Amino acid sequence: MQQPATSAKTAERFQDVGEQMAGLGVSIGKMFGMPCLKAKGKSFAGLWGDAMVFKLSGDALASALTLNGAALFDPMGGRTMKEWVVVPAAHARRWRELAGASLASVAG
Repeated sequence: MQQPATSAKTAERFQDVGEQMAGLGVSIGKMFGMPCLKAKGKSFAGLWGDAMVFKLSGDALASALTLNGAALFDPMGGRTMKEWVVVPAAHARRWRELAGASLASVAG
């Protein structure tokens, strides 16, 4: 899986989301070489080029997919990850909210 280039501004926004969530037991790590947010060893969001990806389900997934440019995550081409959605940097103001919904979905 080839990670697309990430701008410094997008990387900073990702870092900010991770820092804002640190009090919830969230740490920044890696998943398959992709920078990601983890809680209790489970990845729930990641940085993919100039976008973030979030593991979502139900209404949260459906809502995220309505954002302009958002799509199901397909890092290898031809094998879509049905619970992961890519949300471009144009919606960076929503990333913290989406990360919260993603954390809730993996927390159970």
